[in-house]
Amino acid sequence: MAEITLQTHRHTIWHFIPGLALCAGLTGFALWAGSIPAVAGAGFSALTLAILAGMVVGNTLYPKIWQQCDGGVLFAKQHLLRLGIILYGFRLTFSQIAEVGVSGIAIDILTLSSTFLLACFLGQKIFGLDRQTSWLIGAGSSICGAAAILATEPVIKAEPSKVTVAVATVVIFGTLAIFIYPLMYPLLAHWFSPENYGIFIGSTMHEVAQVVAAGHAISPDAENSAVIAKMLRVMMLAPFLIFLAARVKQLAPAGSAKTGKITIPWFAVLFILVAIFNSFHLLPDALVQALITLDTVLLAMAMAALGLTTHVSALKKAGAKPLVMALMLFGWLIIGGGAINLAVHHLL
Repeated sequence: MAEITLQTHRHTIWHFIPGLALCAGLTGFALWAGSIPAVAGAGFSALTLAILAGMVVGNTLYPKIWQQCDGGVLFAKQHLLRLGIILYGFRLTFSQIAEVGVSGIAIDILTLSSTFLLACFLGQKIFGLDRQTSWLIGAGSSICGAAAILATEPVIKAEPSKVTVAVATVVIFGTLAIFIYPLMYPLLAHWFSPENYGIFIGSTMHEVAQVVAAGHAISPDAENSAVIAKMLRVMMLAPFLIFLAARVKQLAPAGSAKTGKITIPWFAVLFILVAIFNSFHLLPDALVQALITLDTVLLAMAMAALGLTTHVSALKKAGAKPLVMALMLFGWLIIGGGAINLAVHHLL
């Protein structure tokens, strides 16, 4: 029996290679396309391009080869994702918190919490969506787009089709925001300095790449403050996931497996520990940049794997409700987020 298990284990290891190679190929394409100035300037990150490429292959070629690739694709979607979230901490330092100050921290906390609570209310009470879809769209809108959605998925054990629907909302409205925020600035310049408008961008837009694109279109000062405010929101991902894990346990039916101990998302805890370690600047800059590049590759492979396992029929089945819900959240981020920014700057 032990010999059979060992042989099976060896076969399983080799079974990972075709799927991982496919994900790596899609990631290579996404990294190349994301390096094109016109594509990068439009705010399309490697993560967004990876899931789009994955969906194209997943709905054409992949159904014919899925049996050979399934092991590696699932490995990328689960394990490489967690490792990618942990390494994401190398993008952050706690000195960034000091740069945005108390007002920036307050703005991010208020915007994040209000947006996620609104997502829970709209999704479940108004649109009748399931809890997982509502939480995924809420996480993507309130924290850091696709990365937050991917990090939330293993905590709530969401289905791939729901994850893809949530990512789609981030892509659509985050892309619109790249053009809307710079157009709004001349109308709001009376109330916002470039630095404060950058904080508004960083506290309300979805993806890091989108924040950079919108801030850059206004001014260098706006871009710098936007990125700092955005990365502060990213730091809030770990406590958010721990809160969500506790909530999952609380809502689990009596007698189910989830009613035991709270399942702590250890990858989220490690993410914060990595950010703390990175704050001491103990590693050479070249090594940190290499780790950030590795992190981008791992997350892009996870996104490619997600795209490969998502069928267009699942997106059609989701209907218009998630899109309309995400549109309302987008409106809240602009109007409500703007009001929060003005109020906090006035008070602090």
